[in-house]
Amino acid sequence: MKHGWFSVILLFSAPLAIMAQTATHAITRAEYIALYKDLAIQQMKESGIPASIILAQGCLESGNGNSRLSVEANNHFGIKCHQSWAGERIYHDDDEQQECFRKYPSPEGSFRDHSDFLRYRDRYKFLFDLKPTDYKAWAHGLKKAGYATNPQYAERLIKIIEENQLYVYDTGVTIEVPAPSVIEAPKLAEMPHRKRAVINISRDVYERNGVRYILARTNDTYEKIAIEYDVKLRRILSFNDAAANTILQKGQVVYIEAKKRKAAKLQPVHIADKGETLWQISQHYAVKLSSLQKFNYLQNGQEPVEGQAIYMRNKMKK
Repeated sequence: MKHGWFSVILLFSAPLAIMAQTATHAITRAEYIALYKDLAIQQMKESGIPASIILAQGCLESGNGNSRLSVEANNHFGIKCHQSWAGERIYHDDDEQQECFRKYPSPEGSFRDHSDFLRYRDRYKFLFDLKPTDYKAWAHGLKKAGYATNPQYAERLIKIIEENQLYVYDTGVTIEVPAPSVIEAPKLAEMPHRKRAVINISRDVYERNGVRYILARTNDTYEKIAIEYDVKLRRILSFNDAAANTILQKGQVVYIEAKKRKAAKLQPVHIADKGETLWQISQHYAVKLSSLQKFNYLQNGQEPVEGQAIYMRNKMKK
């Protein structure tokens, strides 16, 4: 118990320790790793990102905890405010002058946001199908996904990991959540109950978030699908938050029952990609469009911006 309490005290006092040390000397890489290895391991358990990658990125992005953002704002990964951020802010020159960055009361928020940024953003989801102990594949995957513009980004991460043997923190860690690809994979479902059969349907029916759906075929229309499933057209349109004149594309998800008011428990948030609409997010997770608007205080016609956290189960805290 004494060792456990010491770890907790160390974790919560990390910002104070950094502030105190920076008054006399810069924190060394070894000191930074010692301070944040437990936090990185915890994030690995909760998200699936290798602790070695988290620590290496933290070292690189924060200058081993000596950057202004990490010292004054506990922001170890240079995470910008984006539209959904309702917490404290700090302004710092980056790509442009005086850009808005998130300010956290403790490092935990920064580490958690970094994990969410990777896990809940579509372009990084393929990383979670890699072995959590394959830090080289993760480093190259981050570069491939466009995490950084530096052509040597992967090599720099790998060098930090190997010089400091950070890979030891990836071993023996039990990851508590499945990869996003497992959570979101189509699952075959039984046909919905109908009072009468109109057409003998030979379609696969899938399920997501407990809601059944089909994939549109060439020349499909909402009207045709409504007839096949003996459902009124207005209901099919309502299920999909679609207009009557909407043209279906081959392979498009079409729900044949109402979407849920909330996303699955393992999908509390989604990080919007460039150009992604709220309707697309609604269809992807089988959540009502009206719910996403309510949770994120968005009006009809308002769309998320790149990097914005879209809350999927509860209202965003203002």
